[in-house]
Formats: sequence, structure tokens, C-alpha cells
Amino acid sequence: MQLRQIFEYKIDRPIEGVIKADDDAELKTEVVEYVFTDEIERRLDDFLEAYTNYQNANGVWLSGFFGSGKSHLLKMLALMLSGRQVDGLDVGRTLRGKVKDTMVVGRIDKALAIPSESILFNIDQKADVISKKDVDALLAVFVKVFDEKCGYYGKQGYIAHFERHLDHDGLLQPFREAFEKHAGMPWETGRERVLRVGSHIDKAFADVTGETVTGVIGKHKDDYKLSIEDFAEQVKTYIDSKEASLGKDFRLNFFVDEVGQYIADNTKLMTNLQTIAESLATKCRGRAWIIVTAQEDIAGVIGEMTKEQSNDFSKIQARFANRMKLTSTNVAEVIQKRLLLKTEDGEKHLQPIYEKEVNNFRTLFDFADGQKYRNFQDEEHFFNCYPFIPYQFELFQLAIRGLSTHNAFEGKHSSVGERSMLGVFQEVAIAIADDQIGKLATFDLMYKGISSALKSHLLSVRAAEKNLDNPLAIKLLKVLLLVKYVKEFKASVHNLSVLMIESFDQDVGKLHQDVEEALNLLENQVYIQRSGDYYEFLTDEEKDVEQEIKNTEVDSSEVADELHKIIFEKVLKGRKLRYEPNKRDFSFTRKLDDKMYGREYELGVHVISPFHEHCDNPDQVKMAYIGRNEVTVMLPADARLIRDLTLMKQTAKYVGQNYQTTKKENVKRILGNKTTANQDRERQLVEHVKALMGKATMFVAGSEVESTKEDPGLRLHDGFETLVEQTYTNLRMLRGVNFTEAQIEDCLSQSSDGLFGNDAAVITEPESEMLSSISLSVNKGIRPTVKKLVEDFETKPYGWPLPAIQCILAKLIARGKVEVRSDGQLLDGASLLAHLKNTGKFGNMVLEPQVDFSASQTRALREFHEQFFDEPPRANEAKALGTETAETFVSLCDDLRDLAAKASDYPFLGALAEPIDEFKKLGKKSYKFFLAEFDGHRDRLLDTKEDLLDPIRRFMSGPNASLFGEAKQFLARNETNFGYLDGDESGDLKKILADPKCYAGNSMQQVRSLVDSLKARLETLAADARAAAEEAVTSRVKKLQAIPGYETLTTEQRSEIDAIVKGTVDQIRTQPIIAVVREAATQFENKSYTEILGKVTQWTAPRPDPKDEPKDGAPKPEWKPPIEFIGLSHLEVDFDKPWLETTDDVDQYISKLREAMAVAVQEGKRIQL
Repeated sequence: MQLRQIFEYKIDRPIEGVIKADDDAELKTEVVEYVFTDEIERRLDDFLEAYTNYQNANGVWLSGFFGSGKSHLLKMLALMLSGRQVDGLDVGRTLRGKVKDTMVVGRIDKALAIPSESILFNIDQKADVISKKDVDALLAVFVKVFDEKCGYYGKQGYIAHFERHLDHDGLLQPFREAFEKHAGMPWETGRERVLRVGSHIDKAFADVTGETVTGVIGKHKDDYKLSIEDFAEQVKTYIDSKEASLGKDFRLNFFVDEVGQYIADNTKLMTNLQTIAESLATKCRGRAWIIVTAQEDIAGVIGEMTKEQSNDFSKIQARFANRMKLTSTNVAEVIQKRLLLKTEDGEKHLQPIYEKEVNNFRTLFDFADGQKYRNFQDEEHFFNCYPFIPYQFELFQLAIRGLSTHNAFEGKHSSVGERSMLGVFQEVAIAIADDQIGKLATFDLMYKGISSALKSHLLSVRAAEKNLDNPLAIKLLKVLLLVKYVKEFKASVHNLSVLMIESFDQDVGKLHQDVEEALNLLENQVYIQRSGDYYEFLTDEEKDVEQEIKNTEVDSSEVADELHKIIFEKVLKGRKLRYEPNKRDFSFTRKLDDKMYGREYELGVHVISPFHEHCDNPDQVKMAYIGRNEVTVMLPADARLIRDLTLMKQTAKYVGQNYQTTKKENVKRILGNKTTANQDRERQLVEHVKALMGKATMFVAGSEVESTKEDPGLRLHDGFETLVEQTYTNLRMLRGVNFTEAQIEDCLSQSSDGLFGNDAAVITEPESEMLSSISLSVNKGIRPTVKKLVEDFETKPYGWPLPAIQCILAKLIARGKVEVRSDGQLLDGASLLAHLKNTGKFGNMVLEPQVDFSASQTRALREFHEQFFDEPPRANEAKALGTETAETFVSLCDDLRDLAAKASDYPFLGALAEPIDEFKKLGKKSYKFFLAEFDGHRDRLLDTKEDLLDPIRRFMSGPNASLFGEAKQFLARNETNFGYLDGDESGDLKKILADPKCYAGNSMQQVRSLVDSLKARLETLAADARAAAEEAVTSRVKKLQAIPGYETLTTEQRSEIDAIVKGTVDQIRTQPIIAVVREAATQFENKSYTEILGKVTQWTAPRPDPKDEPKDGAPKPEWKPPIEFIGLSHLEVDFDKPWLETTDDVDQYISKLREAMAVAVQEGKRIQL
């Protein structure tokens, strides 16, 4: 069955592809065949909702690119809302019947109930005599079409203005009749030539108005001015008159096609449109609407303008708030329903094809990279699209958009002229209509539909049709032209092959091969250019530039240099390669095709490229470089690499020479694009070289290195590790140990930590090798520096990494096998570590092999260390053992200093001064001293330890130290009490504590005994003294009760007496010093008790009776001072002897005492007993 037989409608019937606003020739067909897609119904619903419920936005922006159906929809809306009849066909009712959504149908009915008139026009056609540079250009068009709607002469506004004035006065028709009478022609003819009929106009005007005015039409021309406000007022007047006659609401709607292209980037026109819409909204209050079409939505139209300008257009976006945007999906649905609808029988014939091929759709029609396009979704979708493929609808629209954007079409606004999506697809369908079912429309067939509108510089297809005998090449050229500006589409061999599939049973593999051959032909003939995997159509100017580029001469060395840069700087990148077993990074010589780049190193990487003379002879290459310390990397032969690399250099050179000198903007643009394409080519070359490196063959010393890795870096590392192992045969000595700089300090100290094991004499193979090298240099009279050592062991046959050399040398130093001097000074400790880590100092660090010490010397020092320091040494090796011994003396010295600092409390610690001084000196000795010169000190030091150090340390660390301190404090506290004791036990205690060797023997046992005895005796004496003193105080207090009136004392007074007594008693009870206890009793008797007596006497003295108060001015009784109490000891007894010796002395003293007592009593004092 032929394809034409499966369609519901005749495929070759006349279909008007481009709908024109002012074309009524096929109006009935346009209405009958109009398709309301789902998308259009949604957009229509939004519009009608706004139209029937005015919300201050009277503008509608209907957008959609080429072929989206926006002009057709605009025309249908204009016809429907105006209630137009076409050849007896009610447009509104007909279109209403096509809508499936009942809610939209309801909105249509509501809109049709509002009487309206439509002014439908293509703004570009109506503006053909008006310059867009005119500030009022857009307004002039609106005024023109409105004047014509009113029956006036729209081409000249001032004539319409003249007619409107006459009509307003009811004189227009009489004027027309008068003019025809005077001029002999109808007014409709005369108004087109007013300059020639001016006198007739004046006469006719005078006839109807009664006024004689010469040049009346000229005066109207002079007075006429365009004004948006006047235009809006005229529209309002027109609408008001219609409403008056109809008796109901009325709408006047302006349907304006292609406003977007007309305005373009003209900000003045955009401002005009905004003001017109605002003025109509203000004047007419929703009764005048403006519905416009544009290829871009309103945001896109103003988006290219400057920020300042865009701010001016915020109002127009609000004014045109009603947006209707049509997409490619809408176009596809229209084409499927108007053109590709199948008969029932047609679908039956297609069903077996679908069932057979449904699982192959992805394989056949999916694109490898770039944007993903739609494929067949299901059986219904297959029936709707066939013989087209779903991607073709979107891709063709993108192709046309790209060509239009790049000014590829002839005609106004670079549009596609008389073509449309529907028309193009119909042409393709007709072209294959006689083929059998199973045939597919290839994308190249779309070319014919637009070829007539293309500009001349894109017509190389015609030249190819004449000059090439490869039909597929010509088809591909057409395809590449179509997709030239579709950035989302990647024109690779695979993707282009998808576009060329013409049947389901086509051999896709053979097609790929044919496509690649055809593309090579087109590239060689400079119809197209290739950038990596992608191909691009060349315009005539681009072809000229491309040909000149390919004729540009570049030196082969420049191409080689570029390949070197790609391989070593962009693919391999780093300048060092790591040997993973020991993490050493090796610098390497970089070579390409026998040419060295940069510095030469011991190891190398030599790349043999497709440019090399033996690139296709691996055996020749393997033998040629057999004796070299390098990895030979042989890339696969690849003609494309040579071609693309050469073209990249030719392009860069040509652009560099011509970009600044050319004055043609088109050529500058092409050269700029070439630069961009060359950058893409370079990126693709890098990826291509990566792929080649991942497949490269590698040789080391004439043997092939096997590697399964495809990453170029990892693959090269396999070869490089083989090279390292074959070049550095002594690298195995390290046994894969990974040394780091951080381990140097550990290696320097590990001998003292015992990490070398029990046998300090056993050294590792690397240490032995290094020690032999140092000794050999000394024997040859060569100054062995660390710098020379590093140079020797970093190169063949060792290849050791620097951290390994540093760590092994540190181990030798730690073992005492080598010493290091800098500027004659022996390096040790922190200074040695800092020097070993500083490569800048290596040249000044001299190595000195050391004499070995005997096992007996080492053993003797170990034994001394364990005996003297009471612990075995950590180190086994001689040097480390000697060093540890010195360090331990320093530590011991510090400990003894801490003890000696307590000599003020423990005087016998002064004996440590001499040992401390000696140990300090020993701590500064070299490790050699303890191994070779220490014998004379060993026994004496052990004696010192036994006789002095150990006893003192035991004493100070045990309970005797606290007992010593306790005894000293006991003596100090009771110094005054000892005088009350018999014997000299306290003296004995002092002698023991002052003994310089009190720390030895049983001295501290005696101290304990004496302290305990003295404490007991003193406690007894103190208790007796306290009891006596307390008894003396309490007995005195008892005597107070005998005082007359004592019982009358108040509670407060008694409390005051008790507080005084209690203070004295408390002092007596807590006081350890016997003399102080007795003094407290005496003080109470002489002072406190006297005060108490005075207070009691005063408190108990009788109060004067008020009755005894003197009367009538009689004198008051004489004031008597309080009674003073004195003790016997305070009496002044006139007796000149210090003691009583005889009875006469007694009599005399008593006589004198009596006299003193009598004097005191006579003085009013009372004597305290």
C-alpha cells in the first residue's frame, strides 16, 4: 500500500501554510480546518476568562515562533468575537463546536454574548508608508486602521480628520455629493489626489457649510497632529455611539499581527504600544482590547534592552498581563490532525509495523549525545506521527529558529517568507507519498521547504548538487545546513545517521559507514568543517576562510610542539612520576619522536606518535630504543590526530594573522567563531590523545610492558614502575619500606629505645651498604658529605628516595657507626635532627665513620648502669648506651638538686653538693668516655651510691623525713616549757637532729623515743599548771557571793561577770605554754578580778531616796567617787629589805604592811584579799 492511501485527507490538497491577517480568499477553509489543540484550549480559556471579567489589563500577548499557529489563532479569535459570517458559515458557532472542554465552551458563549467588532491587520503591511524612525509610527498605524474602520481615508490622517469633522456635523454625505458635482469624480477617488482637486474641495465645502475657505484641506493638514489621547477619545466616542444604538455593552478589539517583529528592539515603539494600551484602558474601561502576536514572549522582547529601559516597560508587562504562548507541541498536534490523520484501514496496515519495530525505536532514533528528543511513545503516537519521527517536529522548529536568528532568510525581519511548518511537512509527505508503507521521512527532505527563502551565502547545496555525484553527501549537506545553528544538536556521525534513516529495515551499520565516507568527502571539498567528532555546514564566506586556513603553511616542528604540550601538560600533566612501592616521585626526561623537551633526567618517557617514521612498525621501535633508560610509549597510528592537530595550528596561525587586519565584520565574526571552534577542537584533541595513550604499546629495555589500564596516567605508571625496577637494581634493598621525613627523629632515637633488637651488632642490608659507601669514600681520600651521599644513593643503581637515605643515615648515626660534623662541630640531638631535615645544609655536613667498641665494654657499661641507676638501660648499641648513661646522670643530677633544695629543713642534705657537681660533669661527657675511660670512676661511684645516695634517698622517701620535721617543730614549740622539766632530754634530742649523718643508723628511733617522753612529761606539767590556775580563778569568783547585795544583780550583770571569767578560763585550758598559763591566772587576780569587784560594788551600792532630795534651794549632797579596789601586791610597803630573815624582820614588815593598808583604807580604797 502506498503512503498516500493511509491518510484520512488527501495529502496533496491545497493547504494555506501561512495565514495572513488580511487574506479572505480561503477564509472558510481556514475556519473549517482549524484545530483546537489541548494547548490552545488552555490558552483560550485563560484569555476568555480575562476578556469576560475585565481586571484592568486590556492587552493580550500571543507568542510563538515560526509555524506555531499564532497568526491563525489571532485570525480565528478576531472572526469569532466579531460574530462574522463567512459564506453562510457562522464562524463563532463553528469554532465553538471544535472545542472539547465544556468550560471553555461556556466561556465562548459568554464572550459571544458581548457585541463586538474586530480590526484585524498585519502591522508591517499597514505601516509600509510609515517610517519606524517616526516617534509616532506605531500610533499612526493604529489611527490608520481605525480611520479605515470608520470609513475614512486612512492613508492620510489629516484627510480622515477632515472627514471626521464633517461627519460629526452630519455634512460628510452632502460634501461627497457636492464634490462629485464640482469635480466630476467620486470623493473616494478625489481624496487620493487632493493637491489636484483642492479648488473643488473648497467649493464643495462652501456649498455644505456656507463658509468660503481657500485651501481648506491644506489648513486641516497644517492643523493635524497625532495624539494618543485624541485617538483613545475617538475610539471611546465610536464605542459610545455603538452602545447607544445597540442598547448594550460593546467592544472594539484590535488584533495586530507580528507586533514583536515590528517593534524589535525599538524602545520608542515599545513605549508607544504601552501608552496606547494604557490610554485605551483609561478611556474605554475594558471596552477596547489590543491582542498582538510576536515570536517571543513579552519578557523576551524587552529582555535584551538595557536595565534602565526595561524599568520603563514594567507598565507594559502589567498592561499585557494576559499571555498566550504556543509551543512546538502545538505545531506537532496541528500537523498530525490536519495532515497526518490516518484512516482506519491505514492504521490496520501500520499496526504490524509498530509491533515488529517497537523494541527497536530506541536503537534507531535515540541520539548519542547533546539534547534528547522525543521518540515514539506508544502505538497511538506512532500512528499520529508516521511517516515522520517525533524528533523532527521539534528539531525542525529549532533549525528554523536558528536560521532566522542568524539572518539566513530573505525578506522583511529575516522571516521565512511564505513557508510554514504545516506547509513544509506537507511538501515532505507529498514527496514520499508514492512510496510503500515502511518508508520514513528523512530530515534532509525538510530543506526543500525553506530553500527558496535562503540567502545566497547558504546556497552551496546547489553547487554540491552540480559537482558531487554522492547523493548521500548532498542530503547530509542539507541536514547540516538545517542544524547549523541548533546548538543543542551535536552533529556527530551517529546523530546524523539517525536523521538519515529512511526505513525500518535499513542496515544501520552500513548507513554509519556511508555517512562517514560522505562526510569525509564534504570535508575534503570544504563544504563542511569538522571539529573533533562534530561536523558543521560552511557558508560561502566560511568556505573561503576554511579553504585559506587549510592552505596556510605551518612548520612540522610547531605541530610536534603542540602535540608535546597536549601529551605532557594536558594528558599526563605532572612533571614527576611516582614509584608506588616507596612513594618516591621521579623527575623524567620528556621526549616526543626522538626530540627532547626540557631538562634531561636519569629516567625518561619517550612517546612515539603517528607522526614518527616508524609509527606502524612496533618491532623497529622496540629494538631502536632497547638500551635506554626510558619507557617507550607507542601511540596507535591515527590519521585523524595528524589532520586535526595540523588544522588546529593552521587555524590559530590564520586567525592570528588576519583578525586585526580584516575590515569586514562578517569575516571578523567568522574568525571569532573559528577561534571558539579551535578551542573546542583542542579540548577534543586532548580527549582523543587520552584515548590513544590508553591504548598505547609500551616497551622497557626491549620488552613490552603489559597493562590492562586505559587511563593514560595509570597505564604509563605500569610502564614506569617496570623501568624503575630495571634501572635501579639496588632499590630492592629497601624491601618496599616506605620512609618519610617524619621518621628521621624516630630513627635517631630508636637505638636508645631498644628497637634494633637484642643484637645491636646486626645492621640491615641498606645500612651496611651505606656504611660501606662512606668508608670507601674516606679510604679514597674523598670528603664524604651528606650531599654526596644523597647524590650517590638517589641515582643508579640505588634510586632511593631522599627520606629513605635520611632515615638510614639516621640509623647509622644512632648505632654510633657514623658521626656528623658541621663547621668542625659535632652535631647531636636537636641540632643534628634539624640539619638532617635541611637539604640546604647537606653540603657542609661531613660524615665520619666510627671505631666499633667491644662487646665487653658495652657489657660493663650496661652492668654499671643497672647497678648504679637501679634499672637496666633501654639501649643495646654502644653509642646509644653511652648517650643514655650521660643522659641518666643528668636526670639523677636534677633529682638530687631537688633534694638539696630542702637543706634548710634537712641540714644533712648539704652532703649532696659534691655528688651533684660530679654528676653534672659526667652528664656532659661524650658517649665514648663511658665506654673507654670510665673504669676508674665505676667503683667510687658505686660506693657513693651505697654510703650516701641510697641512705639519703631512702630517708627522704620514707617516714623518717616526716619524723625529722616533726621533732624540729616540737623543739621549737616547747622551748620555754623545757625549763620546768628535770633532766636534759631536750638537749639530747637537739644533738641527734644536728648530727650530719642522722639519716643513717638508729638515730631516728632515738628521736621517736625522746619526742614521746618529752611530750608525756610536758603534758603532765601543763595539766597541773592549768588546774591550779583555773582553781585560783574560780575561788576568787566564789568570794564575790559574800558581797552584800550580790543576790540583787540582774541577769545582764551576772552575764557580764561570767563572760570575763570564761575568757580567762578558756585561755588557761587551751594554752600549751606553762608560763603563759600561770601568767593568765595572775592577770585575772590583779586586773580582771579587781574590775569585777568594782563593778559589783557599784551595782550593789544603795540608790538615794527621792524624799531626801534638797528642797527650797538647799545645796545637794557632796558627790562621792566610786570605790577603788587594790591588791596586796599594789600596796606601797616601806620596807627596805628584799626578804625576811629574822622574826624582827617579820614584825617590822607586818608593821609597815599594816601602815600601808591603813593608808589605803583611809583613802577610801578597799584591799582585795
